[in-house]
Amino acid sequence: MTTHRLHMRRALDLARLQAGRTGSNPSVGCVILDRDGQRLSEAATGDGGRPHAEELALHKLPIGAAAGGIAYVTLEPCRERSNGSASCSQRLLDAGLAKVVIATRDPHPLGSGGVTRLKEAGIHVELGLLQAQADELYEDFFAENGSNSA
Repeated sequence: MTTHRLHMRRALDLARLQAGRTGSNPSVGCVILDRDGQRLSEAATGDGGRPHAEELALHKLPIGAAAGGIAYVTLEPCRERSNGSASCSQRLLDAGLAKVVIATRDPHPLGSGGVTRLKEAGIHVELGLLQAQADELYEDFFAENGSNSA
């Protein structure tokens, strides 16, 4: 198994642990590695749907620790937040990550566009790793928010 698959599988496992506990928000898993490939942090969406997984994983780290690293996220990091706080795509950007690996796109109007924000900022984005497993996890979310088109 490749290193990328190993970390995305861990992110999916984290998301599955929170499934059914995140209200109307999807349960997302996030794993963050430093620039040397060492796992720094991981998290899943909080109970009730907040905080988001990326926010929790980054919050555990000292400022600058993730710079040059990689984040593995099971669902496209949100483009904006309904509560007005910084979106997950903006938080990943501000953390200085070099690469974000995403299992599947988010069809929700507030989520969709996170990939574009990251790419436009110069972050390398890889989309579709273990997408079938992620799509299965988010089947109900996709049914409520529009189909996924990765």
